[in-house]
Amino acid sequence: MADVTLVDIEKTFRGKTTVIPNLNLHIEDGSFTVLVGPSGCGKSTLLRMIAGLETVTRGAISIGGRDVTTAEPSDRNIAMVFQSYALYPHMTVAHNIDFGMRLAKVPAEERKAKVAEAARLLNLEELLERKPAELSGGQRQRVAIGRAIVRNPGVFLFDEPLSNLDAALRNRMRVELAELHQRLDATMIYVTHDQVEAMTLADCIVVMNAGRIEQVGTPMTLYQRPETLFVAGFIGSPKMNLIEGAVAKAYGATTLGIRPEHLEVNREAGEWQTRVRVVEMLGADAFAYVDSDATGPLIVRLPGDAAVRSGDVLYLTPRHELLHGFDADGQRLPEEALARSRGSLA
Repeated sequence: MADVTLVDIEKTFRGKTTVIPNLNLHIEDGSFTVLVGPSGCGKSTLLRMIAGLETVTRGAISIGGRDVTTAEPSDRNIAMVFQSYALYPHMTVAHNIDFGMRLAKVPAEERKAKVAEAARLLNLEELLERKPAELSGGQRQRVAIGRAIVRNPGVFLFDEPLSNLDAALRNRMRVELAELHQRLDATMIYVTHDQVEAMTLADCIVVMNAGRIEQVGTPMTLYQRPETLFVAGFIGSPKMNLIEGAVAKAYGATTLGIRPEHLEVNREAGEWQTRVRVVEMLGADAFAYVDSDATGPLIVRLPGDAAVRSGDVLYLTPRHELLHGFDADGQRLPEEALARSRGSLA
C-alpha cells in the first residue's frame, strides 16, 4: 500500500490549453478515493499523470513518499484497470492474469500461487481455463482486475472500469469492488463521471470541475454540506433543488438549495403552492416533479405508495435547518447567515 501526493500539478497541452491548473491533493494510504466530475473536467488526465501515461507540465507526484514525477509507469508501483478489458483473446483466463508475471520471468510456482489467490478473491476459480469470448462482460472485467492484483501494487488505478457494462452488471460489480477493497485494504483511485458510483464506492470523493478540485470529503459530507453550488448540483440523485429569485433573496442568498427529501408535503397549506407535472414511481420511493410560481420547478421525494397524480396541488414547506445557501460566486454561505435570515422572516 502507499499514499499519493500531488503538489502544484499543472497540465498544459501544446503549451496553450491548460486542462489542470495548479492542483494539490493528498490521497490517504489504504483509501478508496473516487475522482468524479463531468466529461472533460480533467479527472482521467489526472489519473494518467499519476500512472505515468501523461507527462506533468509542472509540479510533483509522489507515491509512498517517493518522487515519481518523471518515473516510467513500470517504476511507480501501480497497476491500472482500464475501461476496455484489454484481454488477449487467444489466451485462457489463467494466462491472461499471469501474462505480466511471465514477461517479468517470475518463477512458475509463484505465478501459479498468485493466479490461484486472485481467482479466489474474484470468484474466477471455475473459469481459469476459459477464453475471453466465453466470458460475460463482468467476468472479463474481473479478469482485468485479477491481472492487476497479481502485481501486488502499492496503488490500484481504475479508469471508468464499469462504463461498458449494463446497469445490472454495474451494480453487482460495484459491490464486488467494494468488497475487494475491504479484503485487500489497498489504496485505490477510481475515475468515474457517475456520481452514484462515487457515492456507493468511495470513502473519499474528489469532485472536479474544469480541471480544479471543487471539494474533497466523505460521501455524506459532500451530500450534507456541499461547499459550492457545483457540488450541490452534481452530488445526489435526483439532484438538489436550486432556487433563485425572490425566495432565495429572502434568505439572504443568491441561490437556495433543498434536497427532494427535505420538503414537507401537505394537501391544505404550506410555504409554496405547487402543481404536479409528473410522478415517477420507483417502488419504495416516488419522485414528484412539480411547478411553483414562487420557486420554479422542484423535485419532491415521496413514499412509494403516495396517492399523488399529475395535476394535483401540493403545498411544500422546506425543512429550514436543512436549507443550503450560496452566494453570487457559487460559494456556500455560513449557516449563521441563513439562520439570521430565517429569524427575520419569522
